[in-house]
Amino acid sequence: MINLLLLPIILPFFFAVILLFFKEKIVVQRIITIVGLVISLIASIILMATIKSDGIQTVTLGSWPAPFGISMVSDMLSALLVTTSIVITLFVVWYSFTSIGHERERFYYYPAVLLMLTGINGAFTTGDIFNMFVFFEVLLMASYVLIVLGGEKKQLRESIKYVLVNVVSSALFVVAVALLYAVIGTLNMADIAVKVAEVGQPGIITVIAILFLLVFGIKGAIFPLYFWLPGSYAAPPMPVLALFGALLTKVGVYAITRTYTLFFIHNMAVTHELLLILSILTIIAGCVGALAYFDLKHIMIYNIVIAVGVILFGVAQMNDNGMTGAMYYLMHDMIIKGALFLLIGIIIAITGTSNLRKMGGLMKTHAPLGWMYLVAAFGLAGIPPLSGFAGKLLIAKGAFEAGNAWGSMIMLASSLIVLLSVIRIFIYAFWGEPKLEQAEQSLSYRNLMTPAVLLVILSIAYGVGTEWLVPYMTDASDVLLNPSMYVDAVLKE
Repeated sequence: MINLLLLPIILPFFFAVILLFFKEKIVVQRIITIVGLVISLIASIILMATIKSDGIQTVTLGSWPAPFGISMVSDMLSALLVTTSIVITLFVVWYSFTSIGHERERFYYYPAVLLMLTGINGAFTTGDIFNMFVFFEVLLMASYVLIVLGGEKKQLRESIKYVLVNVVSSALFVVAVALLYAVIGTLNMADIAVKVAEVGQPGIITVIAILFLLVFGIKGAIFPLYFWLPGSYAAPPMPVLALFGALLTKVGVYAITRTYTLFFIHNMAVTHELLLILSILTIIAGCVGALAYFDLKHIMIYNIVIAVGVILFGVAQMNDNGMTGAMYYLMHDMIIKGALFLLIGIIIAITGTSNLRKMGGLMKTHAPLGWMYLVAAFGLAGIPPLSGFAGKLLIAKGAFEAGNAWGSMIMLASSLIVLLSVIRIFIYAFWGEPKLEQAEQSLSYRNLMTPAVLLVILSIAYGVGTEWLVPYMTDASDVLLNPSMYVDAVLKE
């Protein structure tokens, strides 16, 4: 019997392998992909319910006990992230049927998406630091395929930068893991936590902690390591950008969160202070970028950078409100970014451009799109009662409790910048007179709108259902603030 927590990793991989045999049969590929994602989603929801009732789930592969075997650990945080990732992938795949084009569908688009999901879910679930590296590589290899798929000149140019940055980052990851192993003598994350606590985090481990922040900071696009992100993410087609924007940077954010709450917790004056400062600088840098561009894609991509800063600012507080708010905001951002990228994809499909200056008058021709975009934009900016509000409120509360009022002010001020950047899109694209010939057929417009609208509705439900979600978010933050819960679950054998 396969352990339940392995299913969200094994199922996408299994269906990706099956898809390789149906290269030319596009309809068969679509059906298999949707079936695979729905089954994976059911498995992850059952897993979440199991964790809620029975606590953290662990399995150590092979017949070796932890910490000698490779441990897979699913607590509420990883289960929430895995479930959200599958949901977003499901909507993006549905959206892809109309928007990605038959050529790309023939060239292993769906297997690459499922393999990327395998790597993402694996990275969220692994309890072994070297295994995290392995899953990072799986998702990166799939993302390399997706970023060049279609072979347009711009894609190929930007993909070189993307691959180079990630190769350097992966090399640094191996160095960091090797150094940690040389000092501590174990790769099991729960065991690392025990060993670091025993020696009390001497200087060498603090150096390794900062090296890990550098590695995951490149993946998660924190200041000043986000330089590669805007160009690389703007190059691929819209569904790929939606997947990258909603999911990929969150893996880096998760990795920082996990390592900085589980074992690098004995010298917070250095490590968490640095994380705090970098998160504030990340918010500021994202705000500058979001206001500087008149390109739809770039404005949204810089909003990814702002969100990364907000989440890590919450994590850096290391208190109940800050951490619960960060968890809440992390899930919100995955859903709302997915919805917004799908919506701006529709705007670009209708107008044939991503340049705001060339748009206008969409409210007269596509009013439902305008209203949906406005709701999603307000959600992103954190207007109550939409989904961005509760997370930011809790993070601000946690920051005031921790004595970081100045950082809290900057984070709350960033909400106004976010609102300004997304309202500017609304004013340029939807107001005024139509500027371009909008030659999009109504059928394909409807097909694109359905998944995008459903994702916006999901984000509204996430905001309105805050009260119902609190127990899950609290469970997620409890494990992060009490590492002993994680350690005991893994090393109990």
